[in-house]
Amino acid sequence: MPFGRTGRVAALVLLAASPALLVLAPRARAGGLFQMAPRRPEPAKRDAPQPQPAETPKPGGPAASSRYHFVDVAAQSGLTRVLLAGRTGKDHLLDSAGAGAAWLDYDRDGLLDLYLVNDWKIEAERVVEKGRNALYRQRPDHTFEDVTDAAGVGGEGEWGAGAFVADYDGDGWPDILVTNFGKNVLYHNLRNGRFENVAKQVGLESPGWNTGAAWFDADGDGDLDLYVAQYIDTTLDEVLKARPTLSWRGLEMVAFGPFGLKGAPDHFFRNDNGHFVDATVESGLEDKGLGFGFSVRAADFNGDGFPDVYVANDSDPNYLYRNDGKGHFTEVGTWTGCALDENGAAQAGMGLAVGDVNGDGILDIFVNNFSEDFSTLYRGLPGGLFEDVSRKSGVGPATYKTLAWGASMSDLDNDGDLEILVMNGHIYPQIDRHPELIGTYEQRNILLDNRGPLGPGSVPSFVDVTASAGPGWQQVSASRGLAVADYDDDGDLDLLITHLDRPPSLLRNESKTSGAWLVVTLEDEKRGILPIGAEVRVSAGGRSYWRDVASGDSYMCTHDPRPHFGLGDATVVDEVEVKWPDGTRSIRRKVPVRQHLRIRKGT
Repeated sequence: MPFGRTGRVAALVLLAASPALLVLAPRARAGGLFQMAPRRPEPAKRDAPQPQPAETPKPGGPAASSRYHFVDVAAQSGLTRVLLAGRTGKDHLLDSAGAGAAWLDYDRDGLLDLYLVNDWKIEAERVVEKGRNALYRQRPDHTFEDVTDAAGVGGEGEWGAGAFVADYDGDGWPDILVTNFGKNVLYHNLRNGRFENVAKQVGLESPGWNTGAAWFDADGDGDLDLYVAQYIDTTLDEVLKARPTLSWRGLEMVAFGPFGLKGAPDHFFRNDNGHFVDATVESGLEDKGLGFGFSVRAADFNGDGFPDVYVANDSDPNYLYRNDGKGHFTEVGTWTGCALDENGAAQAGMGLAVGDVNGDGILDIFVNNFSEDFSTLYRGLPGGLFEDVSRKSGVGPATYKTLAWGASMSDLDNDGDLEILVMNGHIYPQIDRHPELIGTYEQRNILLDNRGPLGPGSVPSFVDVTASAGPGWQQVSASRGLAVADYDDDGDLDLLITHLDRPPSLLRNESKTSGAWLVVTLEDEKRGILPIGAEVRVSAGGRSYWRDVASGDSYMCTHDPRPHFGLGDATVVDEVEVKWPDGTRSIRRKVPVRQHLRIRKGT
């Protein structure tokens, strides 16, 4: 978590060939090639960021204050389950890690349903309550009914982390992987409104502090494999007995770690006909640095047609594993420019988002980090390289003060540009006694509006428009997960946000936008709408847009499986091209805008 902005580096070499290329030897754990450097409770900070520009309207568009308007409708919609979060003092890092959520249509009735993960409550070294996960079925009026007990998905008594939806067995129905501090749970959809936990039978329990995960077809054999990150090697007894022993600025004692603690290894599970085998080492995905892993995203980052894996690590260099096309991976994060910040320092990666923010057809990566540091925007470059443009884009200065978790690149106003969404909340409640230093424990989330320019070689400018984005964005909480969806099927994107020690928020998008839009539902041969790894490219109004279907994004969350496109002034979509996971393609031309378009594989 925090939990640190120091660069964990033994050597740093700048290659003159490209400003994006850095070669670095990460600090190893005790007993490794290098001895562990001393922990620095107060890492060196960046220079204080320059003030952000005042919010101004987009050229030719309405005033920024009228573009975004979000209202929290969680309570009136029936979303009331409180996310328990350890102790009030957050004495152990687990207390403040929080949990995620997932959107899915579990009963295939055409309406998105919602799954929320939960944690435990601790008092005086005792577990006094084990929170229950919740499955909410959406009604036709867009309210939600708690069907947890009827569906059998309460969480099996584990301390929850993330929710990652996939049709792992290819039967056309969505299943739910719940990562946990403890044993993972895999809820197999029985197609009758109920689920069965099959994690033990299929080999996915993998006890430990499991965090982010990503489903993807690593070897191109047609079934879904799984990467699961882990954070710290610790026990429940250590969690219960934890005391705040780390000095914060000499003013407060706060939760210890992660420096001085042992990282836990990530795992890769290969799907062999519905049974999962740990193939971490043989696939080249061994977590040799024992990084403090939090979030995972699978995508084709270099455009060679094969899914790669990006891992956001806390206080360690991030990983980028490149796929050779045969299911074997090589870690290339450092030399491709997306493991460290512009100064060559490792950051405290929490959540992440992937998208094409400058419209050049190359994927960019956004990683949320600790307070008093920039959250980082890595602009994708040709050849699978990246450049840290956090300062140039304004993203870094805008996020410097807060501690950030869930993230998304989403078009909230349907103008064709991707905004960046940042969910915030500190991990030390003790800072509330010193708000003049870095603010408070509960924080306001941030909406960064994309002002362009767009196109090859461009670095868009992002402006904080949170203050004018409606009452939903003015909430102050210890937020964690962000799951984005057009849950009410009105063509704009809504936001589900999880918070520590309170129910979630459901921010309904009531923005006054005139932009056109398209939502694409992809069906496989069995009419399932989760063809993970499928990519959709839309051409409209002289621009091209990219989205994919993924499971594993933001912080511990799964977004709406239906790609959403804001299309601005376009009156017709010239072409929709779907690249299915097996490489086959479907094309639709001259498609009307403002509709939900359904495309079935093979048509």
